Amino acid sequence: MTRLTLASHPGLHVGDCVPFYFCPRSVMLYLLHQANHPELEYRGGQEPVVHLEADLMAAVGWANASQRRWAFTLSNAGAFYFEDRADLAQLHELDWDAIMAKQWSGIGIDARIKEGKQAEFLVENSFPWKLIERIGVRSQAMYRQVGAVLAASGHQPRVSIEASWYY
Repeated sequence: MTRLTLASHPGLHVGDCVPFYFCPRSVMLYLLHQANHPELEYRGGQEPVVHLEADLMAAVGWANASQRRWAFTLSNAGAFYFEDRADLAQLHELDWDAIMAKQWSGIGIDARIKEGKQAEFLVENSFPWKLIERIGVRSQAMYRQVGAVLAASGHQPRVSIEASWYY
């Protein structure tokens, strides 16, 4: 994946970017939840996974002001066939119905739903903690754990239990 190049930014590779999904309940989270994918070493399930939420426009503004390249993909950035864009006027090209779909595979579900759900927002090199506005967690136990970690942080995003964001 580190060698996959973004068409919108020649020379920038997917592996050089911080990735964000546009939705909770991602396909990758499902794989972590199942804890049985042969290509994943991690088998700890979804409980310790936290969702970091940031405003897209604020992220793009920060990236532009910081001379960091950014892009979004129309599908999984780890696939060899993804398409990417670096113009907010092209956000309409994302399959928003697929992104928000709760059912993305199975009998009668078009494979394009799974592809569209995996769209990503990518920022070159790093992402500032100060832009994280909310942290979604699965349970009260994770809520307490995240709260304890944030107690020592200068920036303290809102933390909320978002069980519906998980499988």
